[in-house]
Amino acid sequence: MEDFEEIYVRYQMKIYSFLYRLSGDAQLSEELTQETFYRAFVSFGKYKGNSSMFTWLAAIAKYTYFGYLKKERQSRESIQLDDVVDFYISQEYRNSAEDAVLRKEITEKVREVLLELPQKNLEVVALRIYAEMSFKQVAEAMGISEGSAKVLYFRAKNMLKERLQNEFKL
Repeated sequence: MEDFEEIYVRYQMKIYSFLYRLSGDAQLSEELTQETFYRAFVSFGKYKGNSSMFTWLAAIAKYTYFGYLKKERQSRESIQLDDVVDFYISQEYRNSAEDAVLRKEITEKVREVLLELPQKNLEVVALRIYAEMSFKQVAEAMGISEGSAKVLYFRAKNMLKERLQNEFKL
């Protein structure tokens, strides 16, 4: 097993980037990254190697972030939506003159739909899009089967897609 300092050096930037994409706040992301690695260090002896090191760290980061939101009484609205919007917006509208207006409208609608998602669906979307995890990694991070991760993700994706198509005729 790797020395913890090597793990920190190897994964610190990926975990920071994951948290930054969730929060959109550089200072908060740095604090949560440090908290994530502190928690990982304390729990390092419990790591069994059933998942990749990044998957294990991303799961800790995710719980650290959602714990922060709960503690600070913030809602899921603080999650950055640019990546979600980019993921769902039609190719034909990207970089067009209408893009800025359409992006704002879609961002608001995506935020609204995300707030309606069950927590597990939101977590799968966050790990899949923001952490760029495979379904296998998402499943390991959440303690569910790979099939369940796929189902939760595709249900969330379909809810978003359906609402956006109905609203914007995409």
